[in-house]
Amino acid sequence: MNKFDQALHYMDSSVQHLSNLTPTDKFRIYGFHYVINNKIKHNNEVALLYADSMLTAASQMTNKKQYIAFLGDANFARGDALFELGRYNDSYSSYYQGYLLGKNNLDNCTLSAYTYRMGMITYKQSNYKFAVTYFKESFEQNKSCKEEFVSFFRQQEVLDNTALGYRNQNMLDSAMVYFNKALQYINENASKYNNRADILEVARAVIYGNQAEVFSNQGKYTEAVSLLKKSIATNLKKGNDNHDAYLSEIKLVNLYMKLHEDALIMPLLTTIRLQLDSLPASDAEAGWNLAAGNYYKSKNDFNKALPYLERYHKIKDSLSARNRTLKESNVNEQVSNLEKQYQIADLRTKERMYIYTAIVFAPMSLIIILLIFRNWKRSRREMDVVSELNKQVNLQKRNLEKTLADLEQSSQEKDRILRTVAHDLRNPLGGIASLTGAMVEDADYNNEQIELLRIIKETAYDSLELINEILEATSNAPTELHKQPVDINSLLNNSVELMRFKAAEKNQKIILHTLDAPEELLISREKIWRVISNLISNAIKFSPVGAEICVSITDEYDEVQIAVSDHGIGIPEDIKNQVFNMFTNAKRPGTLGEKSFGLGLSICRQIIEKHHGKIWFESDGANGTTFYIRLSKTTNAVLNEMATH
Repeated sequence: MNKFDQALHYMDSSVQHLSNLTPTDKFRIYGFHYVINNKIKHNNEVALLYADSMLTAASQMTNKKQYIAFLGDANFARGDALFELGRYNDSYSSYYQGYLLGKNNLDNCTLSAYTYRMGMITYKQSNYKFAVTYFKESFEQNKSCKEEFVSFFRQQEVLDNTALGYRNQNMLDSAMVYFNKALQYINENASKYNNRADILEVARAVIYGNQAEVFSNQGKYTEAVSLLKKSIATNLKKGNDNHDAYLSEIKLVNLYMKLHEDALIMPLLTTIRLQLDSLPASDAEAGWNLAAGNYYKSKNDFNKALPYLERYHKIKDSLSARNRTLKESNVNEQVSNLEKQYQIADLRTKERMYIYTAIVFAPMSLIIILLIFRNWKRSRREMDVVSELNKQVNLQKRNLEKTLADLEQSSQEKDRILRTVAHDLRNPLGGIASLTGAMVEDADYNNEQIELLRIIKETAYDSLELINEILEATSNAPTELHKQPVDINSLLNNSVELMRFKAAEKNQKIILHTLDAPEELLISREKIWRVISNLISNAIKFSPVGAEICVSITDEYDEVQIAVSDHGIGIPEDIKNQVFNMFTNAKRPGTLGEKSFGLGLSICRQIIEKHHGKIWFESDGANGTTFYIRLSKTTNAVLNEMATH
């Protein structure tokens, strides 16, 4: 029997014959058993039983302040035991119950431990947005803690975890900001803890490895390699974080493959293999097999690659199965349920306090009992009403979901029929257009016959244009924008030059005003060209013969604004809110009877919104119409892309 077992045996022997133990005494006895089993023996199944006993003892306390403090500690202990057992959903519930109890009663230093643990659980659930929120809250709360090494070390860890949360949301700039904050925080406080210099070196090395992954994702391989080497050199030392070093070595192998440093790959893989044989780690084992498999696959040696890749998938499947239940949980729903449970528990606590008060104050007991009974009956009625409302809401929800599903299916069927009809009509109409064109040029017809053939040809081309717009508008496949830096002055100039010929047919003139200096935007050249051409084409269509059309671009701080103005017939007030709708009824013929299909502006809006831009117009019958486009400059556009992904 070791000294801890002796201590437990001595304590249990001392109290087993005592009949007057208070709830506080019981709580402390159970708490001692919990600490030994959780922190020393790591027997968390037994520790969980004692944590439940701590909850029972705390619930029997009548002093409100003592009740809240002890119940919070019991929930905290239960959460830790469940966390070690991998029961993350139950662990989160215990932490959250303790957090709600202590939110208005405990100091921020104590609360920071709850928010830190809730951040760790939501991080493991891949709910990185929630995790970042919890980590930031924990950092602010921890500032009120006593200045000591444990508190300081937790702060740098929370900053590092915040950065990891941003990294996993692909918000790489934000991640790098917090990694740098973590390093700065360590460096600014390191002099206070000179006796812990080795631990601080390990913390820096872990952050270096995490920064390297961000640099790798940004294509900065040289910086990534340098940081990984620094991290590995520290964490491979005896007593340091060897597991983190193994993971960093695997990252380094993958970087060497990207850099085609073949001479460095196999020696490093061999070294990692020897390390894993002496200190196994499932995630590092999976990464090593994947790296080895990919190396041989890059050499087209598929026979050697196959066993490694099979072992990788086997380990990965095992790890995924272990975390599947964790990741399937809905944090929003869980938080809502926990808050309701807390409200119910709070009501029960108040009811119990009423009873204790009635016993203490005998003269008031009858009145209080009547009040409790009245409140209980009212609660029952309210619960019945809430239950009935929940049933109605759930029924309406199911009906709404079914209606939405039927609507979606109907919409998809409509789009499918449209695409099928449009696709089947495109080839024959194209043939008609080409044939009539050839007939007009090659055959000897009189003027009336030529005019009829020209009408057939133009009608066929108009129909082809409509079909192409229908196919694009009803496409279910998400079209990925291939963005690149494009000089917007040059793009506008090309668009205008191509449209001058069309304007000349109506004796119209296009005036172009560009920026004073070139300005590159991160856009899809083809898509934005189509938007601008469509707006100029509409201006030509709805302007009279001999009119002027103005195309201009202005600098608006971190955006540019493009305007296409005409002095045409304008857009009537009653159809202004329909012009951007697909298959709108707002379509009208041009000033010379040109066809309009009602799809072009809808597609323009889709393209601009995919660029995180804005499109709108101003119009009246007297002054014509001006369409405006706002697009972000390159730096702002890149940030928008990062936030989206």
